Amino acid sequence: MNRTTLTLTTEVADRLIAIAARPVESAAVLLTRRAALPGGGLRLLGVRLLEVPDAAYHERTETALSISSDGFMPALREAESVGATAIWVHTHPAPGSAPVPSRRDAAVDAHLADTFRARTASGLYGTLIVAPHEGAMTFTGRIEGEHQAAIDRILIAGPTFRLLRSFDSDTPELPDLHDRQIRAFGTEIQRVLGDLNIAVVGAGGTGSAVAEQLVRLGIRHLTLIDPDTLSTSNLTRVYGSAPSDVGRPKVHVLAEHLTRIADGVTVEPVVGSVSRRAIAQHVVGADIVFGCTDDEAGRMRLSRFSYAYLTPLIDCGVKITATPQGQIQDVIGRITVLHPGSACLLCRRRVTPALAAAQERAAEEQAQLFKEGYAPGLPGIEPAVVAYTTATAAAAVSELIERLVGYGPTPRPSESLLLFHDRRTSSNHLEPVPGHYCSAVDVAHYGDTERYWGLNWAA
Repeated sequence: MNRTTLTLTTEVADRLIAIAARPVESAAVLLTRRAALPGGGLRLLGVRLLEVPDAAYHERTETALSISSDGFMPALREAESVGATAIWVHTHPAPGSAPVPSRRDAAVDAHLADTFRARTASGLYGTLIVAPHEGAMTFTGRIEGEHQAAIDRILIAGPTFRLLRSFDSDTPELPDLHDRQIRAFGTEIQRVLGDLNIAVVGAGGTGSAVAEQLVRLGIRHLTLIDPDTLSTSNLTRVYGSAPSDVGRPKVHVLAEHLTRIADGVTVEPVVGSVSRRAIAQHVVGADIVFGCTDDEAGRMRLSRFSYAYLTPLIDCGVKITATPQGQIQDVIGRITVLHPGSACLLCRRRVTPALAAAQERAAEEQAQLFKEGYAPGLPGIEPAVVAYTTATAAAAVSELIERLVGYGPTPRPSESLLLFHDRRTSSNHLEPVPGHYCSAVDVAHYGDTERYWGLNWAA
């Protein structure tokens, strides 16, 4: 399903909402970076909003505006310098106005399109019209040039997750299936759930529980990624599995199970590891990613991806410490939410770079480096119990719901720990470390770059 999504940081979205609320028409240039999708679609990442200076307006009323080229040329020069696509933004603030292009808007677009494409060297011209709506905004937009499409959705990524559909989009009917949930958080949140694209990386005990709960909530577009086949020991934890499935790819087993739960569920099963670029590309189209992998290498890459592509990551895992005699010492479930403004997994020391590197090496090279003392040893088979993987998965899915609905305390913690052995929970928040990739402010660091995801990749 190819839809064109514009992803915004909370800061940019809040400024757009404020501009839309002004009593006179206002304009700005939104600098976006591009993210190519495996199926040929495009995602745009809006990372900087440059408002037209007051001095550049010739006319400005609640129904019209005109500006000099000084209003946008500096923004186009900046867009070219950072490899950004420039989107021309203006508002329709008059009472009762809709963000629908007028004849005058069409004439302005025709006048600006070639200039925007030529000056930014991006090959694209984008236009976005916003109008105030119930304290927020509504919009329509288009991308023209070498890629032509309507901007169907705006995803706002921050401590809360917001998904806005374009003003001219259809409003889907909701089945009776979700009546009890609608009574809890309303029809609009249920529609958002049905519209989200979610990737679940890792289809084991935690990932399969996450995926099943998502489908039962109303998520209808899922990508599942995992390199492994189902083993006998997986049967105690992987939802949807049966003894006859042993030896099959986990993602195929889980995908078949999920499509039996509800009508209209589309699942893309991807066999492979996100440590491989060809597999990692399948994550880019997701609105939200659940990291349910148990390897450090995958977590390291997803952490980097989350910030480079403005994509919220809900990373979760379970650690059971037991004696060699099988006596449990502690059981900890962890749910860490990554988004612009929160610290990454590396800053939190939730991943170990040396171990991540060891997991991505060829087996012979890793064995030799370990023997020589230059690399850590790889961990063995860790304990795992369905009760704890399922409870952690439920807490992770609860984070998604809370950040869509907004019923929890503010400021929101970005990590929760389930201390099963102590029968208690704790939460915390950590700011990005200055200068680290999770605090990046350079527009050129976002989206598709020469070093895809900002990383090197295995051959």
